[in-house]
Amino acid sequence: MTSTGTPRKRSAPRKSQRHITNHRVFLLTLVFLSVAALLIARLFWVQVIIGGELREVAKVQRQREYVEPARRGEIVDRDGKQLAYTMQARSLTVSPKQLREELRQQQELQMRIDGVPKADIDAQLDARVEDVLRTMANEIPGMIGGETDPQPTGTDTEQLRTVGSVSAKEILDKLHADTSYEVLVRNVDPDVAAKVAAKFHGVAADQQDIRQYPNGAVGENIIGKVSMDGHGQFGLEASSDAVLTGIDGRSTEDVSGGGQSIPGSLRDVVPAVPGARIELTVDLDLQTYVQQVLEQAKANSLAKSAEAVVLDAHTGEVLAMANTDTINPNGDIEKQIKQGKDFENPAISHPFEPGSVAKVIAAAASIDQGLTDPFEVHQVPGSIDMAGVTVSDAWQHDVLPYTTAGIFGKSSNVGTLQLAQRLGEERYWDYLNRFGIGAPTGIELPNESPGLLPVLEQWSGGTFANLPIGQGMSWTALQMASVYQALANDGERIQPRIIERIVGPDGQDIPQDEPQRNQVVSKEAARTTVDMFRAAFQEDPTGNQSGTAQGNALEGYQFSGKTGTAQKVNPETGAYSQSQYWITFAGIAPANDPRFVVAVMLDEPQRGVLDGGAGGQSAAPVFRQIASWMLDKENIPPSPPAEPFVLQAQ
Repeated sequence: MTSTGTPRKRSAPRKSQRHITNHRVFLLTLVFLSVAALLIARLFWVQVIIGGELREVAKVQRQREYVEPARRGEIVDRDGKQLAYTMQARSLTVSPKQLREELRQQQELQMRIDGVPKADIDAQLDARVEDVLRTMANEIPGMIGGETDPQPTGTDTEQLRTVGSVSAKEILDKLHADTSYEVLVRNVDPDVAAKVAAKFHGVAADQQDIRQYPNGAVGENIIGKVSMDGHGQFGLEASSDAVLTGIDGRSTEDVSGGGQSIPGSLRDVVPAVPGARIELTVDLDLQTYVQQVLEQAKANSLAKSAEAVVLDAHTGEVLAMANTDTINPNGDIEKQIKQGKDFENPAISHPFEPGSVAKVIAAAASIDQGLTDPFEVHQVPGSIDMAGVTVSDAWQHDVLPYTTAGIFGKSSNVGTLQLAQRLGEERYWDYLNRFGIGAPTGIELPNESPGLLPVLEQWSGGTFANLPIGQGMSWTALQMASVYQALANDGERIQPRIIERIVGPDGQDIPQDEPQRNQVVSKEAARTTVDMFRAAFQEDPTGNQSGTAQGNALEGYQFSGKTGTAQKVNPETGAYSQSQYWITFAGIAPANDPRFVVAVMLDEPQRGVLDGGAGGQSAAPVFRQIASWMLDKENIPPSPPAEPFVLQAQ
């Protein structure tokens, strides 16, 4: 019999199962929504709250600012011959710490690709990085030295080599440095540097400008040099640094994380503006010759030093300014300094007592004031007393009938002071100022000395007994040349200049101040004085009509000038030394139609300036050599015959 009872309900388990499933879905949904909420909140924080700050950080991280150094202007002589110019080169640089870390990563990755076990990687990694560093250190010198075949490398320090001046050991030491920046090699040819940088990971070829001085020591006292950072350090390089330097260029560009430039991101480009070109009044050929003559004169005379200045008589332009022991910037600087060489320019910075060369001021002033003429006969004793100070001539004599020309031709101290007494202290002081004594000339070079001239109010009884004969005051060689330039230029003194023109990067001249001019004596007085000072070169077998520069005339030409011997002060006694002297000479060539002025000074010569010590205790032979060279170079026509002066009346 079949049961017809109500069947049992089985829906409860299914309901329970659905409940569990729904609960799980709810939890998952809740988790998802929570995560989403956190992400949205984080996104909101990043995008809204700190988004601007992060964008700035990202911008800074990918933005690179580049500086394009301006090319330094060149310096040339009056004919356009280069005295200093800049050559582009490269410096090989590296970040040692970053390089070693990147090499470790590269070597580790390569060994993994090669299937090297982890333990072996750890054991070999340092050695493999070291091999790469040694390979770089050994091959870079060869590439810079022009070698084409790779050289074998080794693991021993002894196998590191040197090619030229580039040492593999020095490079390896820098690659091992615990620094973020090292210069491996400087002054590398740009093409070679590019090859090195392309071959070796981590090596950069940074732009570097090299200042070149093609004439070595010639003119370096004028030109000077730049420091390692490219700024003027001495001479014209220092005084005209702002003009020569130019303005650096700039640009901004974005780079990727790997350091690659992002195309189209270059912006804010400001081109570099090169420095100006400076054209000097100096004649390189003359400068070379004068330096050679001075070095020979120093060697022959055993002098401590020698210097000379050559001016254009009508413009005051410096044609040459030379001294001995000028340093060669292309050589070993430290070694040369130990040898006594330097970058100084004593012709403008080291004043000295001029001696009898200064007598020309008393002569010109006396003639300008109408107090004498070349032919007046004076009764000149062997000594003179002025305010209790006795001054004697360099040679003993009784009263002699010297003409005015004879007083200066024979360099009589007593006769000069007799004329100075006619002038008086105040008028003589006025002429000293007219000629620029005691004041800098204003030459466009650094460290010019004004010399020394006691002010009139400080003159003692003996001051006026010293100044007219060239003692008690000090001049530079440039000041000495400037005095004679004024007389050679019909009495008009023109401020000495050494810069002829400055040409900007646009090819246009940069305006310069005009040199100052002043009429120190009349044209007639200047011409009379220049003509009268021919007497120094006169020769007479009897000696009566001979000047102090006899034997230094040049056949066919008239010279005018004055010798000088100035006692140096003995630092131990404070009195004038009887054995230490400055020997000077200043002259004009040719005297009948002045073209050049030459001033020369030798410090403590022991004998003559010519071969074997010949030439006497005089700087006149140096003047003759320089003047002769100039007259020949410029094809100056010979002078007409001129009557000699009577120096000692009968």
